Order: sequence, then C-alpha cells, then structure tokens
Amino acid sequence: MCMEEENFMENRILAETERLILRRYTESDLTDLFEYLSNPKVVEFEPYKPMSLEEVKDNLKWRISTDEMIAVELKSNHKMIGNVYLGKREFDSLEIGFVFNETYWKQGYGKESCEKLIEEAFGRGIHRIYAECDPDNQNSWGLLEKLGFVREAYLKENVYFWKDNENRPIWKDTFIYSKLNDKK
Repeated sequence: MCMEEENFMENRILAETERLILRRYTESDLTDLFEYLSNPKVVEFEPYKPMSLEEVKDNLKWRISTDEMIAVELKSNHKMIGNVYLGKREFDSLEIGFVFNETYWKQGYGKESCEKLIEEAFGRGIHRIYAECDPDNQNSWGLLEKLGFVREAYLKENVYFWKDNENRPIWKDTFIYSKLNDKK
C-alpha cells in the first residue's frame, strides 16, 4: 500500500474492536449498503421504506458527507455490515441509532460497535447519549438495555412517518432510552 492509501485508510478509520472496523463511508460501500437498506425487514422500524439502488446511491452521498454516520465493517473479510448513527445534540449529548444487515443480526456486532463508540464518546466528555425507538422493535430496545441504557419515557402516538389511503397519519409510539457518562 502506498503512503497516500495508508493516510486515506487512517483518516477514515474511527475505531476498531476485536472483530470490527468503525469508519467513515466510502463510495465502495454501495453494494453492501444496498443489501440492507433494500430489505423490508431491516428497515421495518425506520422512518423510510426499502430503497431502490438509485435511492441508496443518493443516501450514500449523504453518508459520505456527514460525520454522524459510522460504517461497521468486518475485519475478517472487509464487508460493511451496518451502521451506527451518532448525532450531535445540545447540552453535550448524542443521539445513537443503529441499522444492521439482517444476515449479521444476533451475533453481537451491534453491541460490540456501540460499546466502543459509547466508550470513546464518553472519553471525549459527552454527558449523555440517548436513543428513540419503536416499542415494537424489541431487538433495538433489547440492545439498548444490554448496553446499559435506561428507559426514560414511553411517548404515546407522538410521531408518524406514513399516512393511510385517506391521508390520515399513522401514529406511532416511542420509547426513549438514555445512558449517562459516569466516568466524569
């Protein structure tokens, strides 16, 4: 690998775990990203529908342009298997979210990647990390609880992403979880 390629690799890698590389998105992630963003089961609880290849191309441009989306790549074969979202919020807080390729569910990759990113965020002085999730998405809130997040709220019919055939909102409930930095 030439020096320029090494610098590029170093600049895009944010953190590593035993099995994962946590990094910025690149154009070469298109196929892997399409693989999971086009899967109805994967995006069932997301505020978007399964995406076409063209929609994923546009979405990837946004992911490359932001620091808030973190690609999760397997060290073993360099396949990008999902992402963690860490959005900056007021009062030294972050919002966390995650979406993974269904093939890699229930193998600890979500927990491993989130633990590392949470540890690093708290090490930089972040005070609080929170997440919002659909109460029907047990996999999501189950992972949050394994990560030590505490359920703070259950909001009833507070949000909608879709409308029915008569243009009426389809209201959804929301769980809110948080984890405070106890290492300050």
